Amino acid sequence: MKKQIVYILVCVLALACSSEDKKNKDERRVFKYNEMAGIASLDPAAARSFENIWVINQLFNGLVQMNDSLQVVPSIARAWNISKDGLTYTFFLNSTVFFQDNTCFVEGKGRKVSANDFVYSFNRLLDPAVSSAISLLSTVDINNHKGFEAKDDSTFVVHLKKPFTPFLRILTMKYFSALPKEAITKYGEDFRRNPVGTGPFKLKIWEEGSKMVLVKNENYFEYEDKNRLPYLDAISVSFIKDKETSFLGFLKGNVDMVSGIDAINSDEVMTADGVLKDDYKNKFKMQTQPFLKTDYLGFLIDENLDIVKKSPLKIKAIRQAINYGFDRKKMVKYLRKNLGVAATSGFIPLGLPSFDSSKVKGYDYDPDKVRKLLITAGFPDGKGLPEIFLTTSELYLEAAEYIQSQLAEFGIKIKIDVQKASVLTEAIANGQIYFFRKSWIADYPDEENFLSLFYGKNWSPKGFNYTHFYNSKFDELFEKSQTELNDVTRTNNYQQMDQLLMDDAPIVPLYYDQVVRLVQNNISGLTSNPMNMLSLKKVKKV
Repeated sequence: MKKQIVYILVCVLALACSSEDKKNKDERRVFKYNEMAGIASLDPAAARSFENIWVINQLFNGLVQMNDSLQVVPSIARAWNISKDGLTYTFFLNSTVFFQDNTCFVEGKGRKVSANDFVYSFNRLLDPAVSSAISLLSTVDINNHKGFEAKDDSTFVVHLKKPFTPFLRILTMKYFSALPKEAITKYGEDFRRNPVGTGPFKLKIWEEGSKMVLVKNENYFEYEDKNRLPYLDAISVSFIKDKETSFLGFLKGNVDMVSGIDAINSDEVMTADGVLKDDYKNKFKMQTQPFLKTDYLGFLIDENLDIVKKSPLKIKAIRQAINYGFDRKKMVKYLRKNLGVAATSGFIPLGLPSFDSSKVKGYDYDPDKVRKLLITAGFPDGKGLPEIFLTTSELYLEAAEYIQSQLAEFGIKIKIDVQKASVLTEAIANGQIYFFRKSWIADYPDEENFLSLFYGKNWSPKGFNYTHFYNSKFDELFEKSQTELNDVTRTNNYQQMDQLLMDDAPIVPLYYDQVVRLVQNNISGLTSNPMNMLSLKKVKKV
């Protein structure tokens, strides 16, 4: 009998412990990802890099946002109108949007967002000491008007000096998020790690270089099918710098998503054609789609600079020969597992409306044209052609060596100079390198953003015209396009500019990139888009 009583007691205790374990089990739905590059700031004014933007997108909202089809849709602004002359943008705010609770507010309770918050937030961006976004507001009529105006608590108005068709798309960038003045006053420069926004999540923990945790904003204003967003309870971000260690965490299920070919051990999980190997198809899913990003080689062609005067690259025929002298399709196939599209059209990438390979003719591999162009330039079979230095970072060395090898077959001798990425970026901006590897990712989904790299008034260090390209016809079309309200005419202008660029050859387009993500099978609602924006408000985890 004693044995039976002891047995019963043991069973009761076991059931109690089991029940307690279930009670204590952490059933929170936490989405986890690793950020190898680290995060520098959570202030929308610092929303320049993907690593910052991805987290800021969870914490803040602007007037408008971009959906996965690159359409501008409401966010804090429920509606808007643009005057017929394109000079006045009027936004009508959603009255149910509140800032997250924070000690910067009275009694720590977040208050309603008003038009004055946008006046304050946008004016803050006009200070170059705060943000580089000032250049994006160059068309705002700050001198003759207030520029930004709160007509009442729920009506915000922007006045422009001249029509600027991409302006609404620019406002989808995270720079233009709503901020409360109380938070900036309280935290000052430390706002970078004390964000107060309106987003679906709010910051809980940030141990820089170690981990970051965002938790659900219970008062978030957006709904899906009458369900208040977000569905997740939290987001956890780790900062493991080593690619292999980070990817192993994904394979073990400790991370829910990895993004970008540089973060994925592609040889391990993909075939040579860039699809998942059979062994992994039931373990996770792969998302791919066009990415508004063009990778290219750039030539510095400003003949007023000594570095260019001494360079054979000042000769257009040599630049064109280099463009024809290697096989982009093979490069994408063998070095990138077909994750991308060979850039045989213009600089504007696949995914934007004006991309049309039948109307913009770029460069494909053509040995006969290479030989003819070398003769035209005065260097038949490359004889007498000086060695050309191509400067790149370690990450892109393999591609540089591939191009070097193919061009050598025509007597074009390339010497590769490997520099640290930070050193390379500064040297290119200061016009110190005459042949360099670069890429451009869309800040906003408009061709103007890509073509602005070659506008004559954007010469570095003021702007991003790193090649110092100048063409009066190009500039004329560029300026017309900024104020052109007819989409068909603008598209035609963009295609003409892209062709002018290809004809003068200040660059060597390499490939149009792809968004590549691996996602665990228990994750749903995680969509991708051509901007590679990470939105987690509709994500579910089971």
